[in-house]
Amino acid sequence: MATVSLRHIVKIYPNSNDGKKHKPTNLKVTEEGVLAVQDFNLEIADQEFIVLVGPSGCGKSTTLRMVAGLEEISKGELYIDDKLVNDVAPKDRDIAMVFQNYALYPHMTVRQNMEFPLKLRKVPKAEIDQAVDQAAEILGITQYLDRKPKALSGGQRQRVAIGRAIVRAPKVLLMDEPLSNLDAKLRNQMRAEIIKLRQRIKSTFIYVTHDQTEAMTLGDRIVIMKDGVIQQIGTPQEVYDDPVNMFVAGFIGVPQMNFYDGKLLRSADGKYSVQVEDAVIELSAEKQKNLAANNVAAQDVTVGVRPDHITLKEVPGKMIKGKVDVSELMGSAVHLHINACGKDGVIIVPTLDLKGNKTYSMGSDIEFTFDGGVAHVFAKDTQNNLEFNAQ
Repeated sequence: MATVSLRHIVKIYPNSNDGKKHKPTNLKVTEEGVLAVQDFNLEIADQEFIVLVGPSGCGKSTTLRMVAGLEEISKGELYIDDKLVNDVAPKDRDIAMVFQNYALYPHMTVRQNMEFPLKLRKVPKAEIDQAVDQAAEILGITQYLDRKPKALSGGQRQRVAIGRAIVRAPKVLLMDEPLSNLDAKLRNQMRAEIIKLRQRIKSTFIYVTHDQTEAMTLGDRIVIMKDGVIQQIGTPQEVYDDPVNMFVAGFIGVPQMNFYDGKLLRSADGKYSVQVEDAVIELSAEKQKNLAANNVAAQDVTVGVRPDHITLKEVPGKMIKGKVDVSELMGSAVHLHINACGKDGVIIVPTLDLKGNKTYSMGSDIEFTFDGGVAHVFAKDTQNNLEFNAQ
């Protein structure tokens, strides 16, 4: 129903009036003020599900509020269906927004809450009833239509909030951390409900979260932000497999990626290997090709490996030594929290791979390795992935 285009979007909050410049952590400050969002560029296709993800204060909610019209755009252009909407009032943008705190009217029933935006538009009663009944059926809340919000659980209230948004059949549906107030079980259930919802309604979704699990499971593409700047845009698999820098590598994936000080070696015939302590591991053909294309020189690097890509299989000359701090049995796998190369990290070991039901207690010695196809090589100074950006 709608394409959305954000072109060179900037959000600047003025400095305080007391003559002092208060610089929030890591945000850039100019003479004009604090840069909450910097040069944000994104093209969103019709009916695409985009997730903005990042830590608190990264600018994701501010970006969403600019799309909604709740925040003024300092610089740049925002288009919805190729129409410039910078100065268009929120009510005229044909968008709907679902907030973190439900924002339901406590004195109204569920039906009245869902009817409210349509009544404001003076939609005929028969159309209102049809839209509300249809939305309630999609969300499984038909039996709650005559209840007040206080009689509903958190998950049910969030369904009502979503229902109130979709009855308008908006071109763009904005969601600002809608699941953060729910417990873990309800979050899992509601994630599944949102996935089913987007199959049934023909809106473009822009979803904000700090939870990378939500981002990975919901998004067609993920926009990862830090300090007001886009770090990487890609499908969930792309940002997991090919993080462009250490921030993305550490932010995406649970448990997070392990990082070790190491060396990138290049032989006389141009072959690349990584060395971590005494272990030397030749990189895969694809990684060789990417590094060679950037003409990356041998250098000190940070080597990143995901916990589930590490193996305890003994490979001579490729073993790294460590000590176990904590062993967590997770059912199908054991999470070993270890210290190796002076760094804390995690190894995920399938329980079936534990030879002779071996257990690792606190202080146990351990040796591990990894394959050359799963190692990520980051520059020491820029923290960029040297496969994709040698600078």
